[in-house]
Amino acid sequence: MAEIRPVRAWRYNRELAKDIESLTSPLFDVVSAKQRAALYSNPLSSIHLSVPNGDNPEQNAKATLENWKQQGIIEQDPIPGIYVYYQYFSLPGSTKEYCRKGFICNIHTYEWDENILLRHENTMPHSVNDRKKILAATELHVSPTHGLYTDPNHELEAYMDESMLAPIYETEDYQGVRDVLSVIHDDNIIRKFLDLLRDKQVILADGHHRYAGSLSYKHEQVAENNNHQGSEAYNYHFMYLTNTEADDLRILPTHRIIKNLPGFDMDSIITKLADFFDIKEVPEASQLYDIILGKSHTFGLVFKEKAFRIRLKEGYVQNINWKFPDEIKELDLTVMHYYIIEQAVGIPGKEHTTTPHINFDRNFADCLTRVYAEEAQLAIITQDISIDQVKKVCYSGFTMPQKSTYFYPKAICGFLFSSIKEDEFQLYPNLGI
Repeated sequence: MAEIRPVRAWRYNRELAKDIESLTSPLFDVVSAKQRAALYSNPLSSIHLSVPNGDNPEQNAKATLENWKQQGIIEQDPIPGIYVYYQYFSLPGSTKEYCRKGFICNIHTYEWDENILLRHENTMPHSVNDRKKILAATELHVSPTHGLYTDPNHELEAYMDESMLAPIYETEDYQGVRDVLSVIHDDNIIRKFLDLLRDKQVILADGHHRYAGSLSYKHEQVAENNNHQGSEAYNYHFMYLTNTEADDLRILPTHRIIKNLPGFDMDSIITKLADFFDIKEVPEASQLYDIILGKSHTFGLVFKEKAFRIRLKEGYVQNINWKFPDEIKELDLTVMHYYIIEQAVGIPGKEHTTTPHINFDRNFADCLTRVYAEEAQLAIITQDISIDQVKKVCYSGFTMPQKSTYFYPKAICGFLFSSIKEDEFQLYPNLGI
């Protein structure tokens, strides 16, 4: 099903790459304002391509790219390859080191209804348009989105492990994650990657806006090209692929923050919630996450005055009055958005993706701080979801609520870039494509 191709990557020149750590940057949707300020101070940071600033950011990115190419700051690899990318990380409260193994390639940009590339979250039009405008101006994929394929036999891992014996880069990133990159140039091995993915569906784990921007850009190019063949460079997207069956896939929770909501009243919210939830006050809010961990349809609520553990009563999942299949209604996040945010807090479901009154925070301690500092009125503490739940949603054809998943760690930007200029996106005759 999924057609992938090797990448003839653009990378920082050999001299600059000796300090590659100073040139990498977080993805556009996770970089903080403080991080941006520090990164912008380095004129060669990859952030100038991924999150360009100024009044005309996409044209600034285009000018930067052209300048870097002319000056030899970045150079295109002479031959295409599959780039192997390993991320070594640990999680809070544990000394175990995980290694998420994957590889970076180009993938055909499929329509959603083709059921080859599956999404689990909706996108926001303005963010999609921002990504598309930068792609159109630069004709360059700056950072790979994260996709998931399923291979219980782990057929590719041995080739990736062998490639990692000779890494190109090794850095520690802003997350404290050790990122290691290597490359496979052997045509016979590359063919094994292409062949394995040929009968696979791919789940989009991270980068929905970047992928949707690519898709929108492709639509524009197809409309302008009377001789469209389907093999043009604009038909391809840049992706980091990992195996769902590996023991290194972690999805962290994203908590909800309610702020600046007119007429907000804790007692009224608790009274409404009592119709649907068993409610217990918790003396120490700092214990909430441990209290709810592993319990289905159970949440923590942090107000400035009090904290509560709430658990949905039996039978109320079926009463969710949204047109979702059962597998979507069963999700903790659906229960949270329907019963807590819509029914009790009073924000209609159709406004959940656009309202300024809902924010997102992945740090539990930060949620507490924001409430106690009166920067927020309420923090809704939730749990992570499993990859099996993500699969069920994707296969159902529906999507989860916004910001449902946070696949950890995030891929970084700056190791390599993928051009969709026709004279730089070359066909690979040795591979029959």
